[in-house]
Amino acid sequence: MNKKTVFLLQATKEQNEELAKMFENSKDYEVCGMAVDGISAIFMIEDKKPDVLITELVIAGYDGLSVIAKVKALNLNTKIVVLSSLISEEIISKCSASGADYYLAKPVNFDLLIERLDSFGESSPLTAKEVSESIHKMTLEEKVSRIFINVGIPPHIKGYSFLREGVIMAVNNPEIINNITKKLYPLIGEKYQTSASKVERAIRHAIEVAWNRGRIESINSILGVRAYIGAEKPTNGEFIALVADKMLLEKM
Repeated sequence: MNKKTVFLLQATKEQNEELAKMFENSKDYEVCGMAVDGISAIFMIEDKKPDVLITELVIAGYDGLSVIAKVKALNLNTKIVVLSSLISEEIISKCSASGADYYLAKPVNFDLLIERLDSFGESSPLTAKEVSESIHKMTLEEKVSRIFINVGIPPHIKGYSFLREGVIMAVNNPEIINNITKKLYPLIGEKYQTSASKVERAIRHAIEVAWNRGRIESINSILGVRAYIGAEKPTNGEFIALVADKMLLEKM
């Protein structure tokens, strides 16, 4: 049986390659092309006629919504999945109106992505309301991961996992934020079989990576407050507390 073809359109080459690796062992799907800008993507999609397009919304050239509309105008029967870190019911509604068949929030759950690809043709695409409801049901871990990716903390560094664990602990036990050195760091270290001092340094590095990438406006936007200006950086405890507070407010 021939594999179905997938075209990847994400903001960076690295993001495309990360997705492509997920498809390497798939028995039903194969990546037929990749692009990082909407203009190039349209020409390539018209030539390759993929079964599925997986696109971001914020990309160079044509933005994601324009790409969706232009691909639909080609009448290729290409199913379109939006995979993006931009999440709101308004955005999801715009994607649906432009012709997208499904919307997935980053970080990607590959099993869910494949499940939706398999279901195309067998069931109707989810409505904007249904997708929005599924996002609200995301686990705490998924929500924290999405925030870290949006602010520029890469998943491959050790501090990412330590920081995520720290936020989850602070959400479940807010008092722990008042005793980071003697309780939080040792508990994280115990879970990951490392020392408290290494946990502290790794978390500090993760926060510095985000600030060095110049993502302060994104950080302020996500946290809902203008917490930081210029080169100012939060302490480990301040950052964990801010993200934990956001999670607690969303649960209310």
